[in-house]
Amino acid sequence: MQSAPAGRFLVQMSEHKDLVSQQEARDAVEAAHLAFGQVARFDQDKVDRICDAMSRAALAESARLGQMAHDETGFGKAEDKREKNRFAAEDVWNAFRDLKTVGVVADRGSVVEIASPRGVVAAIIPSTNPTSTAIFKVLIAIKSRNTIVLSPHPSAARCIAETARVMREAAVHEGLPPDAIQCLTTSALEGTESLMKHKRTAVILATGGIGLVRAAYSSGKPAFGVGPGNVPVFVDRSANVAKAVSDILTGTCFDNGTICASEQSVVCDAPVAEAVRREFERQGAHILGPAEAEKVGEVLLTPQRTLNSKIVGKSAEFIANLAGVAIPGGTRCLIADCGGVGRDFPWSIEKLSPSLAFFVADGIEAGASRCKEILKFGGMGHTAGMHTESREAAIRFGAQMPASRIVINSPTTHGAIGFSTDLAPSMTLGCGSWGGNVTSDNVSPIHLMDIKRVAFETKPISGAKTSTVRPAAKTLDRRIEIAKLVDSFLGRKLSEVAPAEPLAAAEPVETGPVKTVIHELRPHSGEPESTTVPVDFVSESDVRSAVETGRRIYISPKTIVTPAARDLGDEKDIFSVIK
Repeated sequence: MQSAPAGRFLVQMSEHKDLVSQQEARDAVEAAHLAFGQVARFDQDKVDRICDAMSRAALAESARLGQMAHDETGFGKAEDKREKNRFAAEDVWNAFRDLKTVGVVADRGSVVEIASPRGVVAAIIPSTNPTSTAIFKVLIAIKSRNTIVLSPHPSAARCIAETARVMREAAVHEGLPPDAIQCLTTSALEGTESLMKHKRTAVILATGGIGLVRAAYSSGKPAFGVGPGNVPVFVDRSANVAKAVSDILTGTCFDNGTICASEQSVVCDAPVAEAVRREFERQGAHILGPAEAEKVGEVLLTPQRTLNSKIVGKSAEFIANLAGVAIPGGTRCLIADCGGVGRDFPWSIEKLSPSLAFFVADGIEAGASRCKEILKFGGMGHTAGMHTESREAAIRFGAQMPASRIVINSPTTHGAIGFSTDLAPSMTLGCGSWGGNVTSDNVSPIHLMDIKRVAFETKPISGAKTSTVRPAAKTLDRRIEIAKLVDSFLGRKLSEVAPAEPLAAAEPVETGPVKTVIHELRPHSGEPESTTVPVDFVSESDVRSAVETGRRIYISPKTIVTPAARDLGDEKDIFSVIK
C-alpha cells in the first residue's frame, strides 16, 4: 500500500535534483563568465604564476587525491592514480610552461599571430581518470586565459570537487578570481546539458562515454570530445619479444586499464606467436583455456552486449573470481584466444581492465587488417600500437591505421598521452573524423585559444599595383580627373568666401569643358629658385615621375598638392618652395 506514494516521492526527489542541477549549472556559468572578464586581461607573467601555483599544489596532493579517487570509484590502483595526477600536474605543466598565450604569440614578419581566450570552458570529467583529468583541464583552461566549470561524474564527485578546491585555493592566492574555477556539486545529466548548452559557454571539453560525447557535439557549441579506445597492438616478427610483452603488460595493467589508450587486443605475427605466448606467461599473464575464456567472456558483457561496468578498472583476480575461474596467485593479466571481432566475440570489445584478446596473423598486411577491424568495432580514430625493429614497417603500418596515434615500441597507455613519447602531454585524446571528433590532436592549451592573424601583403594582385611610370596620355587623363575634383571642391569653397587674389597666370590646355594647367617639371640646375615658375597642381604621379627622372618640383603656397603627393614628395625631398 505504501509503494505508490514512495514511488512518487522518489520521482519528485529526482525531478527536484534535476532542477537544482540545472540552476546550479546556469549560476556557475554566469559567475565564471564574469570572472572571465578579469582573467582575459591578465598578462603572461600573472597567468604563468597562477598556473605554476596550481601545478605545485596538485603535485603536493597527488597521492591523497589518487587515494580518494580509488576509494570513491573502486577503479584502478591508488599508486597508479597518484602517478597520473603527477603526470597531469607536473609533466603537462612543464611541457606548456613556456607557451605564449597572451598577446603576440608568433611573428613571422608577413603574418603576426595574436592569441585570444575563448571564455567559459565546460569540462566534463569521467570516473575512470577523475582527479588527473580535472587537474589537466583546469591547468590548460587557465593557461589559455579561460575560466572553467567542471561537471563531475556522479560516482567521482567528491574527489573531483576536492581537486578543484585544491587548485582554486592556490590560484586565488596568486590573484585568480574565485569564480574562475568551479565544480558542480549536484551531479545530474540535466545539469551537464544545461552547462554545455548555456549561451555563455564558449567551448566544451568532453571526456566520457560515447553518449556524452555525442551530446557535447550536438549542443551547438565548439566541442572537443573523445571516443572509446579499444586499442590493438601488432607484434611484428622483427620485434624484441621480451620488451614487447613487457610494454604491453605495463600498458594494460597500469591503473587496471582505465586509461582509454590502454592495450585491449594483441595481434601477433605468426612466426613469433608461440614465443610471445610463452613470454606473457613468464611475465605474469595467465592464458585462459577455451572453457575459461568463455566464462570470463560472459562477465565482460551485459545482457545487452555492452561492457559490464562491474569489471572496469578491476584486477585480473577480481574478474576471474567474478567468472568463477581459478587462476594462479599474482596473475597480472588475463589473455584469451579470440576467434573474431564483433558482438559475438566478447573479448574483442574495449574492456578497460587488464584483459587481452589474442589474435594471430601472418605478416604485416594481415596484422594491419585485423587491427583495423578491431578499431572499427569500437575504437575508430583513437590509438593503435606496433612492436617492430623496422622503421619502414612501422610507417607502413601506421599509414593503414584509422587512428590518430600509432605508438611504436612503447606501452600505448603511456605513449598516447605523451608520457613515453614526444606527443603533447594530455589527458584528452582527440580521435579525428574517424571517431566523429573535431581534432585528432592531443588536446592542449592551444585548442582553447582563438588565434587572430595580422597578414601583410606579400603577393600584390595583378592590376592593382600602381605603375611608377605612366604613358603620357594616361597621365594627362588622370590629371584631368583630379583637376575636375579639385575645381569642384574649390568652386564650392570660393562661393562661400570673398574673392582672393587671382592665381598666377598660366597657359591652359584645352580639355573640353574643363581646363587644367600643366607646367614643365624643371630639373634642378642650380639656378636661383626666383627665376623658376612654380606649378599650380601636383599629383602623386607627378612626384613619382620627378623621382624617376631626378628632377625637382617647384611649388608656391598657392600650389595645390594632393595628400598622397605631399607625403611622397616630403619623403623624397622633391619639392622646392618659391615664396
